Amino acid sequence: MRQYSADLTPPWKKPQPVPEVPADPGLVVEEPGTGFCGAVTGCEAGTVTLEDRFGKRRVFPMEPRGFLLEGRVVTLIRPPSGSSRSSGPVRPARTASGSVAVPGARARVARAGRIYVEGRHDAELVEKVWGDDLRVEGVVVEYLGGVDDLPSIVDDFAPGPDARLGVLVDHLVPGSKEWRIAQAVTGEHALVVGHPYIDIWEAVKPSSLGIAEWPRVPRGQDWKTGVCRALGWPPENTGAVWQAILARVGSYKDLEPELLGSVERLIDHVTVP
Repeated sequence: MRQYSADLTPPWKKPQPVPEVPADPGLVVEEPGTGFCGAVTGCEAGTVTLEDRFGKRRVFPMEPRGFLLEGRVVTLIRPPSGSSRSSGPVRPARTASGSVAVPGARARVARAGRIYVEGRHDAELVEKVWGDDLRVEGVVVEYLGGVDDLPSIVDDFAPGPDARLGVLVDHLVPGSKEWRIAQAVTGEHALVVGHPYIDIWEAVKPSSLGIAEWPRVPRGQDWKTGVCRALGWPPENTGAVWQAILARVGSYKDLEPELLGSVERLIDHVTVP
């Protein structure tokens, strides 16, 4: 007598098998129920610990089909005992900004939102420290060349819910010209933040350059030229001096906190869902 299966579910409706992936330290996955994305830092007692790009950690149960890896559903399993990569919790690799690195991540298609900075030096510094994060988030950085035309630039950009604009301004202190312009253009979808330094050079910590402090340049003198003269650097080629300064910046640790906080605010603003 022929035996029939009691399972009458059509094949196309049955759950498809998913890959089992060892929860090796540094593996970046997403828990779809919460949207939390981070790198594996530990695995024990049927749970896995993830750390996101801001250093926040959460523990999740290692349930079947419980995670997304590069957009695909996977089941995380405990790494094989004795594996050289599972000898204990490790801290995931970091980008220059201090975020958790995403190994093998491809650049996201550029968002409609943008971050504007004042000049080329500002853009190069932001790229060096936050470039990996910006590519993952699909954020493009452009430079203005100055803030005087910012109101018309914001009007032309027409910020909206799906096209947020963030602007980083040098020397943004209360009462300054830059401050008044920023107040005039800031709105729900346009955020202008800045730092108190006369030029982006000054946002690099003096200790990272081997100097005691940035020189004070008398008002009315070109700041970059005055700095170069005071420190014995070639004042006739500030572009070359900047490249030497930029080469000394290895990570966020070489920058002043006032700049770090402003750039992080801008990235959060333009990437909000």
